[in-house]
Amino acid sequence: MEVNFSDLKVMVIDDSKTIRRTTETLLAKEGCTVITAIDGFDALAKIADSKPDIIFVDIMMPRLDGYQTCALIKNNSEFKKTPVIMLSSKDGLFDKAKGRIVGSDQYLTKPFSKHELLEAIQTHVTSSPA
Repeated sequence: MEVNFSDLKVMVIDDSKTIRRTTETLLAKEGCTVITAIDGFDALAKIADSKPDIIFVDIMMPRLDGYQTCALIKNNSEFKKTPVIMLSSKDGLFDKAKGRIVGSDQYLTKPFSKHELLEAIQTHVTSSPA
């Protein structure tokens, strides 16, 4: 089943302005509505308002890191089915395992390609029940 990117709301949580901007530009070109947040606290308020279809979250962030943010999203009954993709510059087994423990659906290593980003959306948004 093809994903209609123009109907998708994607959240990108990253303390790096460059990553937020690059990801937002890539996804906007595909027709996605992109909501960005600079950290977990910023994101949690926006998630409740915007109800994104998929969330990309950086692991290393100030205040509330990606693991804590993912755990909070997955522990919320309204958002536990929302796919959460962890983003990290580290490609370690420990990081991937820890991501799984807090409920992340996938792990992308930075720098990720446009293809990897779209493939992650394709995989998780079609496979999750509407």
